[in-house]
Amino acid sequence: MAFKIKLWGVRGSIPTPKKPEEIKGRIQYHLENFFKQGYSHSGDITTYLKTLPTHLLGGYGGNTSCAEVSTNKTSLLIDGGSGIRQKGFELMLGPCGLGNGEVHILFSHFHWDHLIGLPFFIPIFIPGNKIHMYSVQPELKKVVQTIFSKPYFPVPFEQLSAEIIFHQLEARKSQTFGDINVTPYQLDHPDPCWGFKMGHENKYLSYCVDTECTRVTREELGDDLPLYQNIDLMVFDAQYTIQEATEKVNWGHASASFGLDLAVRENIHQILFVHHDPAASDETVYNAQQQAEAYYKTLVDYHKRSGETFYPVNWSYAVEGQEVKV
Repeated sequence: MAFKIKLWGVRGSIPTPKKPEEIKGRIQYHLENFFKQGYSHSGDITTYLKTLPTHLLGGYGGNTSCAEVSTNKTSLLIDGGSGIRQKGFELMLGPCGLGNGEVHILFSHFHWDHLIGLPFFIPIFIPGNKIHMYSVQPELKKVVQTIFSKPYFPVPFEQLSAEIIFHQLEARKSQTFGDINVTPYQLDHPDPCWGFKMGHENKYLSYCVDTECTRVTREELGDDLPLYQNIDLMVFDAQYTIQEATEKVNWGHASASFGLDLAVRENIHQILFVHHDPAASDETVYNAQQQAEAYYKTLVDYHKRSGETFYPVNWSYAVEGQEVKV
């Protein structure tokens, strides 16, 4: 069976739509570059586009955190950032649009960028739908009721047409959702934040977003170490470059270097780096990716010189809408 993750939002802190002048500038660049590269016919457009890297084409995306983990039988959403809005449109094409849908949403924590899409998640307004919401933190219901109240939003919680069902998860205890097993582990964040280790048929992924990774060693991680062990795919917070991470202490975010260190030590096979800084342009995110590439090469070289066992890592900076099979 397929076990996969789709990223509906990969930006951190606040949604970042492109400015009209930025879009205009990118279009002008490509129109000019198309001819400079020797292309001249409309039939060459597809060929030209295939040569472009992410940061020069569509970019990494501007919606905030929302991920979907699914098998052929089960679907779980993680966080309700602005990316969940688009997922809502997709759900409306199925049972949710008919009022007999059921949705399960896990929340890592309650910062605005992980909640901001909820008022625009259409299935929540459809009579007959059941929306299950889960968190380790006990105040989830109070948080959602606050979001759906004036003056923050015109539709009060009591008038939501779908049935909203709240569940509290137990820290570090596994729970089964259909054919997916989920265990919450605590991340390193100024406000309580939980990552999720998810398993299906001996395949495992970890969602580790909004973590500063202040606990580094196995001893420091203690009871939360399993979040990073026996993992096939890790979704990891890389909002900052290495230098930015050292300057923004206690801001709750990491750089790709922390994730790479963990992956090499714990033999994590693949990483998707997310939560891109809202202040970072596509070019800036690309430069951070290049910096991470240089750092990864130093890890490879170090292990070669030392003779230590090295576990190679397949990693990339994630793009909104990206779908990866575990």
